[in-house]
Amino acid sequence: MKLVILDSADYVGEWSARYVMKRINAFKPGPDRYFVLGLPTGSTPLSMYRKLIQFHKEGKVSFKFVKTFNMDEYVGLPRDHEESYHYYMWNNFFKHIDIDPKNVHVLDGNATDLAAECLDFENKIQEAGGVELFVGGIGPDGHIAFNEPGSSLVSRTRVKSLAQDTLEANARFFGNDMSKVPKQALTVGVGTVMDAREVMILITGAHKSFALYKAIEEGVNHMWTVSAFQQHPNTLFVCDEDATLELRVKTVKYFKSLMNVHSKLIEDD
Repeated sequence: MKLVILDSADYVGEWSARYVMKRINAFKPGPDRYFVLGLPTGSTPLSMYRKLIQFHKEGKVSFKFVKTFNMDEYVGLPRDHEESYHYYMWNNFFKHIDIDPKNVHVLDGNATDLAAECLDFENKIQEAGGVELFVGGIGPDGHIAFNEPGSSLVSRTRVKSLAQDTLEANARFFGNDMSKVPKQALTVGVGTVMDAREVMILITGAHKSFALYKAIEEGVNHMWTVSAFQQHPNTLFVCDEDATLELRVKTVKYFKSLMNVHSKLIEDD
C-alpha cells in the first residue's frame, strides 16, 4: 500500500492524470491488447479528467485502444439526465478524447432485468481480460462506489438500495427534493474492484480525513469498505493535505519521506 500526500486537490487531479497516462503509455496498448481502465464519477476525479483531456489534446496519450468500466449508475434515471453517471462521463470525459464508444461500459440503470445487467457487466470485465487499473473515490463514510457501510467485502456488481444518509447527501443534486433522488443504484462490488491488478483511490478534503484514517491506520472493517484495499497487493492512495488531518503525525511523516520514490511513478521514462 502506498500513500501519496500532495499539497492540494488540484495537484491530486494532475498527479493522478499523469499516473494514468504513464500506465497507459507503458502498457503500449494496440488492437490486440487493450488497456482496461476502471473509472469513478463525482467531484473528486473531475480535475483528473480535465488533465487527461489536456494531455490527450497535446498528443501525449491516446485512448483508442483503451476499454473503460464505470463503477456505478443510478437506477431509473434517463441517460441524458444531468445527474446520470452516463451523462457525467460523456460530458466530462469521453466526448473530449479519442475513445471508441463501443469500448465504453457504463451500467444501464434502465435495463429491463437489472440483475442480468450486473452479471453481464462482470462477464464483460472478464472477457476484456480484467481491469488493469481501477480508479476510485470515496465518501466521508468510507464507501467506494455505492458499497455503503456494512457492504460485503467480497461483493460483486449488483443492485443496491441506497441508505438514507446517501439519499440525503445526494438531494443537493436534485434541487433538494428527496422525492427526485433515485432510491437504488447499480454498483460494482468491493470484490470486483479488488480483482483489478492495481487500484488507485483519490481522497481530497478535510471531510474525507476520518475515512482516510479508517482506510489506512485501522484494520479491515466492512463498515468502512475502503479499508478492504489494505489487503490488495497493489493499492495507491492519493490524497491532499486536508485529507490527512486525522492521521498520526508519524504516519504523515513516513509517507512524505517517500515522496522522492513516489514522484518517480509519474516521471517520464
